[in-house]
Amino acid sequence: FVDRVVRFLKLDEPPAFTAEAKIDGLSLSLRYEGGELVTGATRGDGAEGEDVTANVRTLHDIPKTLKGRNVPEIVEIRGEVYMTHDDFIALNRRQAEAEEPVYANPRNSAAGSLRQKDPAITASRKLKFFAYAWGEMSAMPAKTQFGMMTWIGKAGFVTNELTTLCDSIEGVLKYYRDIEKKRARLGYDIDGVVYKV
Repeated sequence: FVDRVVRFLKLDEPPAFTAEAKIDGLSLSLRYEGGELVTGATRGDGAEGEDVTANVRTLHDIPKTLKGRNVPEIVEIRGEVYMTHDDFIALNRRQAEAEEPVYANPRNSAAGSLRQKDPAITASRKLKFFAYAWGEMSAMPAKTQFGMMTWIGKAGFVTNELTTLCDSIEGVLKYYRDIEKKRARLGYDIDGVVYKV
């Protein structure tokens, strides 16, 4: 993989990589204009998503107003809505006690919770959000992937604490092995590891 990146980018040596755990949740895109949240939408079919703005406003991990002075006029933040294992178990316990259907897994419960018609139900579900990327930006506050992740955190978003910068192939492999050891104890589901140039 690293060799292919070096060849494709015509580099003399491997670049640094941002490494992060791939959260298993529901993809969400957030649009800010003038620093204010205006839209929250699911990925949907990749071309058209579902407007969940009212429900998104109930999530504590999603700022309604971006922080800092270096905020572009248009900011699109992408991330993942998820549910911790403990919150998933508690939700299913409440569902069973109310003789309501239980959810199959945390991802499905997060997706179903975010798509509720009543935002109060969404607010009661303890959904969490990790920001991990950006879309449309009227200006770039940083020049690198890791720099953008740092800016996203300073703007008020929760980013995954496992995100790190790997400056060697050995670092890339070590990160994978470390996540493999930690995976069962994270308290939320992941699909694996993502590396970004």
